[in-house]
Amino acid sequence: MNSKQLRRSLKIKWLSYYRDNREWIDKLGIWVTLDGQRRPSSSFILGVLSTLEPDLNNLLPLVVSLSSSPDRIIAALGLNTNPVKELEALAKAQHILPSSARPEVSLVPAEEVSEPEAIPPTPITLDMTPPPPPTHDDEVCTGSGGRENDRPR
Repeated sequence: MNSKQLRRSLKIKWLSYYRDNREWIDKLGIWVTLDGQRRPSSSFILGVLSTLEPDLNNLLPLVVSLSSSPDRIIAALGLNTNPVKELEALAKAQHILPSSARPEVSLVPAEEVSEPEAIPPTPITLDMTPPPPPTHDDEVCTGSGGRENDRPR
């Protein structure tokens, strides 16, 4: 799984988990506002995702050795978003699309879909074709430097 696929998979799994458990997550005192986005704390999100995505669990030791800041890890994974607004935007986008262009799966709970022919959400899968393989060799990458301050001391 490449980094784009991992980010997309993590976002889908996080939003699905949040949607399914919103009733009690909204009541927890874990909400923070970072860079203008109100969301649960980074540590909470990482904890949830480490149980939902085995690939992330294998990568976290490496990621933490590069940056021990949970907020930076969440931002790098593309998850520094307000889950409430993300779910609302997805629901709105699905209502705007013509029936033939709608995805086969939905992050909107079945009871919120107003069309009678709507199918209840199924386990979410990536509906995009995988990107082409990289045209460069990762093994020869030496990095760009400047990351010394991210490492824990």
